Amino acid sequence: MRPEQWDTFKRAARGEVLPRTPLALIIDSPWLPGYAGVGHLDYYLDPECWFQVNLRFAREFPEVIPLPSWWVEYGMAIEPSVFGSRIHFFPDQTPGQTPALARLADAADWPPVNPYTDGLMAFALHLYRIQQPRIHKAGFITPVVTARGPLCLASFLRGVTQFMVDLTEDPEGVHRLLDAATAAIIRWLEAQAETLGKEVEGLFILDDIPGMLSRRMYLEFAHPYLQRICAAFPENWIKIYHNDANIRPFLSELGACGFQVLNWTHNISIEEARSKLGNDICLMGNVAPLDLGVRGTPEQVREAASRLIESAGGRYFILSVGGGVSPGMPRENIQALIEAAAQAVPAPLRSA
Repeated sequence: MRPEQWDTFKRAARGEVLPRTPLALIIDSPWLPGYAGVGHLDYYLDPECWFQVNLRFAREFPEVIPLPSWWVEYGMAIEPSVFGSRIHFFPDQTPGQTPALARLADAADWPPVNPYTDGLMAFALHLYRIQQPRIHKAGFITPVVTARGPLCLASFLRGVTQFMVDLTEDPEGVHRLLDAATAAIIRWLEAQAETLGKEVEGLFILDDIPGMLSRRMYLEFAHPYLQRICAAFPENWIKIYHNDANIRPFLSELGACGFQVLNWTHNISIEEARSKLGNDICLMGNVAPLDLGVRGTPEQVREAASRLIESAGGRYFILSVGGGVSPGMPRENIQALIEAAAQAVPAPLRSA
């Protein structure tokens, strides 16, 4: 993103009244290679291809704030790779991985993760290091560091079904696993910040697995670890959370985690989300990513986005889809979001 885009995002996250609704989209490899017409292996392994694809998006859609901005990622493979998961690469889709933790008790014996030497983290940091001067020269910055969340990582390592069983059968073992996962995630975010330097002012956590939990289980197994991640970084950073699963049972709890921005599912209305969150969190969403983003017409996308802008009331809102940009979302539907966001923002409904 450009420096002025990051400034806009920060101002919206803090509840300032802006003349236009900001538009931010989670842009990553499930969508980018297909849109650019390149193979996934080329995108991941050819630094020039990676740079040109991201530059193309930034130039074609200057009105869109890309989140997190020039993201070095390998699907969801980076975090599990440092714990020994077998990563499977394919020419035309994001990587898969095989769960590596056969015994939950083994998590207690893991040595600390070193992002500079371990797994795909080392590759990602190297790519950031060599590309950042080019990114700056082109007029862009990388102000946000990003990681999958602790329950997401734990479910990769155990398998989602087994992890759900673990929550009931061995809660102490799950806490040991989540403790190790959280420590690794914090170190990974710190390493990105150290590599990218002083321009970093935000973090972005993606973790849908808490959306499979009850409120009670969320408070025991998710909330403390998400809170710990937020608390590990400066108070004035913008902290963003993505969860497009069913967060309804614990929606009112998310403001206490330390996040300022929530990207949430289209299955929960903006009215319901706002009623439970108040102005504790700036909402980022929530046009349906598949039903409208991929399969809808531009007119349908534009109408849905306009309704959201009207309902948002002029503050604590960033227009987006209810998740990341999904494979197959056409240019015309992104343009429809841009057109909706270009409208004047309604007068704020709430005082500060």
